[in-house]
Amino acid sequence: MKKMVIAGIAVAVILGAAAVYWLFHKDTDSGDTLVLYGNVDIRQVSLAFEEAGRIKALHVQEGDRVQKGQLLAVLDTQALEIQAKQAEAQLLVQQQAVNEQDAGTRPEEIAQAKAQVSSAQAQLDKASKDLQRYQALFSSTGGRAISKQELDAAYSNVNTAQAGVKERQANLVLLEKGARKEDRTAAKAQVEATKANLELMNYKIAQSQLISPTNAVVRARLQEPGDMAAAQKAVYTLALTDPKWVRVYVNETDLSQIKSGASAQVIRDSSPDQPIQGKIGFISSVAEFTPKSVQTEDIRTTLVYEVRVLVEDENDQLKMGQPVTVKIAKSAAHSGSN
Repeated sequence: MKKMVIAGIAVAVILGAAAVYWLFHKDTDSGDTLVLYGNVDIRQVSLAFEEAGRIKALHVQEGDRVQKGQLLAVLDTQALEIQAKQAEAQLLVQQQAVNEQDAGTRPEEIAQAKAQVSSAQAQLDKASKDLQRYQALFSSTGGRAISKQELDAAYSNVNTAQAGVKERQANLVLLEKGARKEDRTAAKAQVEATKANLELMNYKIAQSQLISPTNAVVRARLQEPGDMAAAQKAVYTLALTDPKWVRVYVNETDLSQIKSGASAQVIRDSSPDQPIQGKIGFISSVAEFTPKSVQTEDIRTTLVYEVRVLVEDENDQLKMGQPVTVKIAKSAAHSGSN
């Protein structure tokens, strides 16, 4: 009986030792496979409106898949649209003024100006004749037939008529010459300034739409309709679905076995029998201390090199920060450099 107990204890010890050995050496039992541990890394994009404004609508929720070019959110643009209409009306008026300057004075306006000159000249002729009669009467009667005040008034009428003729003639010359070069340049500059203002309004209206820059998954919805958006305040955080990679760390002794382009298998703890295919991408040329996320007591001060394993995850099985195991065939690692 004692011999059986002793034999049973011996078998249990042997099995326990075998189990412990397997646990500690299960990842290195094959000299052809390099086993690494790391976490899934996914790039993120924080999306914010370029202009400040009140959020009118949000079209996607957390967890939704979005496509490149998809409309995600919009701002209230009523004030901007009113300003754009004002700029359009102002541009129309200014452009019409430029067109009139380019076309020059209409023949009808020149004819009207000439008629005004003729009318002013007729008034001057009449005032001159009246003055001549007043002067003759004043001289012949010694000032008894007409007073000095009336004679002065006749002089004044002549001067006024002469000024009127000069004014009408100057106006005719201006109409015949058309607008000055400086005036035309200034008018065209005003048109360009208004055009630029209108383009700015239209640009702000276009930027009031938040568009997805790439295919991604909505990771966080940070604001809601009615909130005031700002250029530095993110509305959505998107997790990029491509590329994904696993960040692992390799010690110096294994570094020679890691070659860019070599194939790798990424294994999740939840589905160890369903590896995801990947390949070695970035290999750091600078050593660093083992990150806390993968440290054990015996390697806290070990220097390692960062390696990124690019993953083809069409079914979106890998999640950000997920711990995974990476297995690389040493022969494949060497062949990847060929």
